[in-house]
Amino acid sequence: MPDAIFITDRSTYVQSHIRLAAICMAVAMAVLWLMGDPNIWTGAIAGLGAIALRGFYLASEEMAAKWVIEDGQLTGPRGRQVQLDQIEKVRSMGSFVQIITRSGDKHLIKYQANPADTIAAIERARQ
Repeated sequence: MPDAIFITDRSTYVQSHIRLAAICMAVAMAVLWLMGDPNIWTGAIAGLGAIALRGFYLASEEMAAKWVIEDGQLTGPRGRQVQLDQIEKVRSMGSFVQIITRSGDKHLIKYQANPADTIAAIERARQ
């Protein structure tokens, strides 16, 4: 029986992409403005379209991602494995939780609804 399971939160995934789209829209419009293009509004469309397309194509892969703590090991997508006693640091980066091992390997548990709860569960399992 697993000690903990971490899955992607759909709402957090969507919210992250909305924030990313807003940033990309602003940057694209600023670049067009700096270039002297009179149609800076096209930057908003380009930024929104790019992030919407990215979100659509990556959704199935990200929604299937699952990390499991079991038998002193954290196992993630595509065969990623981290021994709990090899974890050097665990920290949040927005809705992501970053795991850094003693050897310097870095892993992301993405789109967590409550990264603090994820970190707490990992820390409990390390004890």
